[in-house]
Amino acid sequence: MDIEQLCSIVVDAGFKLHKDIGPGLLESAYEIMLAAKLEATGLKVDRKMPIDLLYDGVVISSAFRPDLLVEDRLIIELKSTEATLPVHAKQVVTYLRLMGLTHGFVMNFGTPTCKDGVRRLLNDPSLFVSSRLRANKFGDTR
Repeated sequence: MDIEQLCSIVVDAGFKLHKDIGPGLLESAYEIMLAAKLEATGLKVDRKMPIDLLYDGVVISSAFRPDLLVEDRLIIELKSTEATLPVHAKQVVTYLRLMGLTHGFVMNFGTPTCKDGVRRLLNDPSLFVSSRLRANKFGDTR
């Protein structure tokens, strides 16, 4: 499955969830429900997977934990607020850059409509990441 198909499945699942439930729940509830919807389609979904960071020879265990990592290729950061802030997009782009991934979403279930709460983010592969900075899934020895 290519990344665009994966993105389409994720957005469709988010739209359906928002339509069925609406705003007002805690972020953790949407995280559980969206992960279950995606897993039901046969996708691999990791919730709050700890990611180690290696910087200049120093390992920082569990430096960050994306809300959802789908098929080891797509990050979803979930929110349940009236509005997302620019820092939320920056957070996802940083995760993408550190993990060497290209696609991510901020999905805010606190907005009146799902369309208002979905933001697709791309990591420009030409961006430089210092050779002194690397991120790996917790326990990954690659």
